[in-house]
Amino acid sequence: MRAVLRMAAPVVAALITMLPANAGERDQLNACQALVDRAAPSQKSGPGSRPDDPELRRCRQIIKEWTLRDSRRSVDEHGQPLR
Repeated sequence: MRAVLRMAAPVVAALITMLPANAGERDQLNACQALVDRAAPSQKSGPGSRPDDPELRRCRQIIKEWTLRDSRRSVDEHGQPLR
């Protein structure tokens, strides 16, 4: 059992260091919102339009996840109750 724990400890430590930092998530959301806002006027939504670039798709997914997360919260990002 100890051998397994000794082998698993570095793997767990490596995975923890790869987790994204929570402090930068709001900054990432703000950057994505700005990118999507800049791209909105220049994009056409028709059958012949070119597909979104990967960064824009990723940002839209981040915004969608934040929207879903915020809809389940009872407090804002400062800990104040929502009204």
